[in-house]
Amino acid sequence: MKHTITVAKGDGIGPEITDAVLRILEAANCDLTYEHIDVGEKVYLSGNSSGIPSEAWDTLRRNSVFLKGPITTPQGSGYKSLNVTIRKTLGLFANVRPCRSYHPFVRTMHPDMDVVVVRENEEDLYAGIEHRQTTDVYQCLKVLSLPGTEKIIRYAFEYAHSNGRKKVTCLVKDNIMKLSDGMFSDMFRRVGKEYPGIQQEVQIIDIGTARVATQPSRYDVIVTLNLYGDIISDVTAELTGSVGMAGSANIGDRISMFEAIHGSAPDIAGQGIANPSAMLNAACMMLVHLGMPEKAEVIQNAWLKTLEDGIHPGDIFREGLSVKRAGTMAFADAVIERLGQKPAQLKSVEMKGGGVPKFHYERPVVKRELCGVDMFVCDDKSTPEELAARLQQAAHGMLKLKLITNRGVKVWPEGFPETFCTDHWRCRFVGPEVAIDDVKATYVPIGRKQVAQLLHLLGENGIEVIKTENLYLFDGVRGFSLGQGE
Repeated sequence: MKHTITVAKGDGIGPEITDAVLRILEAANCDLTYEHIDVGEKVYLSGNSSGIPSEAWDTLRRNSVFLKGPITTPQGSGYKSLNVTIRKTLGLFANVRPCRSYHPFVRTMHPDMDVVVVRENEEDLYAGIEHRQTTDVYQCLKVLSLPGTEKIIRYAFEYAHSNGRKKVTCLVKDNIMKLSDGMFSDMFRRVGKEYPGIQQEVQIIDIGTARVATQPSRYDVIVTLNLYGDIISDVTAELTGSVGMAGSANIGDRISMFEAIHGSAPDIAGQGIANPSAMLNAACMMLVHLGMPEKAEVIQNAWLKTLEDGIHPGDIFREGLSVKRAGTMAFADAVIERLGQKPAQLKSVEMKGGGVPKFHYERPVVKRELCGVDMFVCDDKSTPEELAARLQQAAHGMLKLKLITNRGVKVWPEGFPETFCTDHWRCRFVGPEVAIDDVKATYVPIGRKQVAQLLHLLGENGIEVIKTENLYLFDGVRGFSLGQGE
């Protein structure tokens, strides 16, 4: 079956490495046709802040597979990340980055490393919801959803199952972000019960990153959130010997994008020395996605044989280790010459499919009750005690002021003078609390009009509310975090 794919050569070294890869695909008789689009620097500088022309979207949606070279985002404000725009607009929810060592032909501290990072691609801090709220304080919202989380975790387990992987590790920071990261790890454990034949573990992201860097043999498939995955996947790629070797897939329900993980390297553009390996590895992932794993195997094994024969681009060339320094096209020609051959020392590859699992999210039925509100106040003159007095006087008993925090730390009641305060205060108002025992109390539902009336009263008394966040109970369970020290 003949496939038509969309190709963007990109900027910097992008056209060189893309041409080299297309040359290899043609030599391997992959029977592909291409529709080319322009994205990146030229489009940005034409006045399009997204980096992609409007007509290109039709091409991407029509062909459903996109091979993209690295692009340059011009310096300066106003330019949106093209990668993030494409991933989120087209629903490319899973970023998949296999990172394998090629010892002894590519120098690495971890000769046996073979790790796949599956990164959530649409949510988390990369939702891009940011605000400057006061003179002192900036905010970036971390957004996770139940369907988005279940989808990426299920994909990671399906990938492990389809590719004969033995273990999936979830990396989170749920000891601190108990609601957001806590939901992610809870979902991992729930979905994991459906895959009893796969080893499973949850680790804290900080110690997990350290262990990935020092003991990568402990890991097989890693699934994690967007920001953590961005960092971890670069760590794993660098550990294998070069970021210039790693390709990635961005998988969606209907459309997918394949790309090198490195940048456009404009400093070496046009010199014919760039390493096309990352782009080639991405193209092989694309072939598997298109249902041509046998073609991907032929190309990958020829590429491994080329490395084994010591023919290396400049970024991995080592005196005494490499035999020949090859430019971009010379390296591509060396791979083409070895099509049909297999490596003798490096482990040959067996490419397996890994389709997108069918996913149907059923929103749980829960009872959601409003029980309070956090009013975020801008005030650069008051002490915590003075602000509390003003708030209580303005509220007229409409709701009870429970606490005030500054940068998440409780400063009223009973705050400490050592706590540094900015001009940004979270002021938590709740309804009357019902005692459970001598120590604990529970929140009770309040009316929505009370929140609106409280906001009006504070404004009437000269208190500047810059944001509100409603506090809810879900089936009686608190859906918000306590303040530090609360």
